[in-house]
Amino acid sequence: MRKIIQKPFVLPLVFLIALGLVIFKVKNKTPIAHQDLALPAKTVEVIRAKYLPYRATEVAYGYVEPAILLKTKAEVSGKVTYIHPDLEQGGSIPKNTIVLRIEPTNALFSLDQNKALLAGNRSSFKQLKIEERSMKRSLKLARADLTVGQKELSRLTKLVRKGVIARSKLDAEDHKVLQLQQKVADLEGKLSSFSSRQSVVNSQINQSKTKLAQSKDTLGRTEISTTFDARIGQVFIENGEFVTVGSVLFEALGTSAVEINAELPVNQFRVLMAGAIKGEINLESPQKFQQVLKRIQLETIVRLVSNKQADVVWQGQLLRIGEAINPTRNTVTLTILVKNPYKGVIAGKRPPLLKGMFSEVTLMAQARKRMVLPIQALHQGRVYILNQQQQLEIRAVEVAYKQADLVILKSGLVAGELVIIGDLVPVIEGLPLKPVIESALEQQIAQQALGALL
Repeated sequence: MRKIIQKPFVLPLVFLIALGLVIFKVKNKTPIAHQDLALPAKTVEVIRAKYLPYRATEVAYGYVEPAILLKTKAEVSGKVTYIHPDLEQGGSIPKNTIVLRIEPTNALFSLDQNKALLAGNRSSFKQLKIEERSMKRSLKLARADLTVGQKELSRLTKLVRKGVIARSKLDAEDHKVLQLQQKVADLEGKLSSFSSRQSVVNSQINQSKTKLAQSKDTLGRTEISTTFDARIGQVFIENGEFVTVGSVLFEALGTSAVEINAELPVNQFRVLMAGAIKGEINLESPQKFQQVLKRIQLETIVRLVSNKQADVVWQGQLLRIGEAINPTRNTVTLTILVKNPYKGVIAGKRPPLLKGMFSEVTLMAQARKRMVLPIQALHQGRVYILNQQQQLEIRAVEVAYKQADLVILKSGLVAGELVIIGDLVPVIEGLPLKPVIESALEQQIAQQALGALL
């Protein structure tokens, strides 16, 4: 204890020496090598932004209906005396085939009666003509007699003045002349009446002709023929049954064409029309509306919903656009015409288009240049771009509309820029990327934009 107290500076000296050694080693230690760290480049799939030929395409649905559906009605009353063997539901009957007869007895009676009436009126007219000619001859003779009598009266008047003959002979001749004048006047009056009498008979002849034509028409209506190649729908009568005017006899469906009243949502119809027709349109008159329909260039393909084989299709034509919007479904009706629905039928594979079939109608506008991307390239109104520094750039774009698996942009991209496909984790602006161009996907997008994959 006495020795430690006697040397108090030893412990601080030891501490200072130790501290000095530590500082010396720290200052003379070789510095640690530092390595700059960065995020690794991530491999991503990209496509090149392009303006592609794009066809606005929409799909509508509807049921097949015959373009011609005739409900034949009886136009005369009578008993059915003949029915064609194929006049059964589902039967096929060619054009101009007599399919049904109604007993023509009453029509034949009326026809004979009107023929006789016409013959009588013609005979009356002929008799009038004969009487008129006879009357003209009588008038000519009467006028000649009157001329002779007037000359004789003049001669006798001169003789009476000379006192050669008695006054009584002059008076007798004067009376004779007066009778001749009366006869001429009567004949002229009768002859003038022939014109009105002939007009009356001529009117009766025309009336008889009309009645005869009506009788022939009525007789013709006792036979009912097909006016087109027809499939038979419902048949409502039997052989021997009595029918009255207006009775429905049978349904005839035309085989040359069918119509499909397809329903398309209004917003899709707007997109379709924007791609099908350019500029302002005028619908003020029916003629102008028809002109607009001709300007709408749409390719129409019809498929059966129950049979969507690629080769089982029919070419259609836009025939009409509905006059109103369905307020319940907010759809517009497009009437599609399909010609020759029974052509090219293959048993078990390609059926004819029959009434009531549920159909899918694909409508495609003409191709126009559009900026088209696949739907997986869009992320809540933004796309991921690989910029020139090979880094991620997030850019907002304006979408015109979406269709199936495609997005049509209004603005936001420049042709040639690289667009990243699919999701990216993490999404960090400036993230280094390594691109892999998906050429096969680009080709698929181009085909789909033209509707080739539908």
